[in-house]
Amino acid sequence: MLKHFSIKLDSVSATQHFAALMASKINEPRVIAMSGNLGSGKTTFTQGFARGMGIEEKVGSPTFKLVSEYQGKFQKLNHVDCYRLENESEFFNIGGEEYLDQENAITIIEWSEKIEKIIPRDALKIEFIRDPKNADVRTLKIEGWAP
Repeated sequence: MLKHFSIKLDSVSATQHFAALMASKINEPRVIAMSGNLGSGKTTFTQGFARGMGIEEKVGSPTFKLVSEYQGKFQKLNHVDCYRLENESEFFNIGGEEYLDQENAITIIEWSEKIEKIIPRDALKIEFIRDPKNADVRTLKIEGWAP
């Protein structure tokens, strides 16, 4: 049974704190498929998640290099950005399939809706929705994980 819930976060630090908490509770290899408009908090979330994995390197958006890899305390983090891709074929052309099923790694995919057809069925999915009245507030709709 998939778990579903939403959480409203009111700042960058709240988003990063929640992501770090989530990272500390996910111990198995996993794909995290993120969707949401530009500036909705996907990279901010990934920065907090990386910190929760014990990664001290600066985590930025991999928009131009498409994939960044970091070594955490117990697992590797693959940070994939599909913003510049058109479809699944382009994802396969960059060797993306290796990131969908890796041992001892968590793969976070920004703009996962671009490759929706090949996202693993057991992926944790997060939709980021920014509050139109306050750019610091966002709601995360989460499917496939419960705190």
